[in-house]
Amino acid sequence: MVDIRTLESEADLIAAAKVFRTAMVGLQVSPPYRPGQIRDVREPGRTLAAFADGAVVGSVDGFTSDMTVPGGARLPHVAVTRVGVLPTHTRRGIVSGLLTHQLRDARERGEVFASLRASEAVIYGRFGYAVANLSHTVEVVTARARMRDSVMDGGPVRMVSTDESYDVLPGVYDNAVSARPGSIGRPSTWWAGQKFGSQLGTDPSYVAVQGDSGFVRYHGIGADTWFTGDNRTAIVDDFWAPTTEAYVGLIRFLFSLDLVTRFVFAAMPIDDPLPQLLIDQRAVRVTKSRDETWLRILDVSRALSSRTYRGAGAVTVSITDPVLQENSGTFRVSAEGAEAVTSEPDLTIDVTSLAAVYLGGTAWHQLAAAGAVQFSDYSAIERADALFSSHLAPHCGTDF
Repeated sequence: MVDIRTLESEADLIAAAKVFRTAMVGLQVSPPYRPGQIRDVREPGRTLAAFADGAVVGSVDGFTSDMTVPGGARLPHVAVTRVGVLPTHTRRGIVSGLLTHQLRDARERGEVFASLRASEAVIYGRFGYAVANLSHTVEVVTARARMRDSVMDGGPVRMVSTDESYDVLPGVYDNAVSARPGSIGRPSTWWAGQKFGSQLGTDPSYVAVQGDSGFVRYHGIGADTWFTGDNRTAIVDDFWAPTTEAYVGLIRFLFSLDLVTRFVFAAMPIDDPLPQLLIDQRAVRVTKSRDETWLRILDVSRALSSRTYRGAGAVTVSITDPVLQENSGTFRVSAEGAEAVTSEPDLTIDVTSLAAVYLGGTAWHQLAAAGAVQFSDYSAIERADALFSSHLAPHCGTDF
């Protein structure tokens, strides 16, 4: 018999953390928690665990945030993380129980979305999650990265120490709100987790800040051959620049660093303008494309009515949600917005497919090709493609 409950005691929270790392197999060993420290990196009431014979055998966590949707509105959101079950207790429905419990709790809290990063791609679709956007890993050869003369100078940049950064960066992040769909808020528990996680690193890390509008966190790799090698690589771990001035200022700063021959930007939007800034666009190379945000819509009505739409015409969409059945409904969507209706639908999908197209990272014609949407007239697919498209490609840029 498995019992699912919210964790409160420090001992149970630490036990859940150990279960997650055991389940993930390949993660670095976590440093020991000082007394009370785990409460800094766990939001009260968010850690759920499955108990068997009095011991934690599975857990799921999350933190309260918000998410930007097309048009710039920011809606309540839970960032789901640390989903894991001991290898001795898999295939027993524990993950299903934990995730379903969490979804219902989040909806009752008034949250419109849940999102996560998936270690396994075949698990989360049955709970209503879908890939909502892609993220690129980008390499830049600095010797070829000369800016066009037309590119602005960008704002001045200052260095801050890694220790100081955890006091400075949260304010900069909150001040520089991004209009990019899929971006999320970073609460204090997220920053505390970053600080705690920095203890795992062995390479030196650096932080540069542009005014109150942006920052970059980066580190070099291969310290043992840094002075003698000819491939000195720096990894850009966190690049936050929602304004053009901040973006250009930070890019210029990075490309001015002596000794670095190659930069690897770990996570960039698929429409990032970097190649356009350079005379030689081949200095920039996409080396990896991967799914980033797995989105779950918890309140379909509020989600549809809160984002903006593009193009002309309208479509009526029927949505089914087998997990949160109260979420099902039919909606008329047009450039004026979305509203619940009782008329016959042009398109019929489940909540998983809606999550895929909601931020604009997937097109309706892609769903149609996959047989994931029912329709009688293909022109409805074309209208939906236009309505749900986004000026900016969705991207989160926050790892959790």
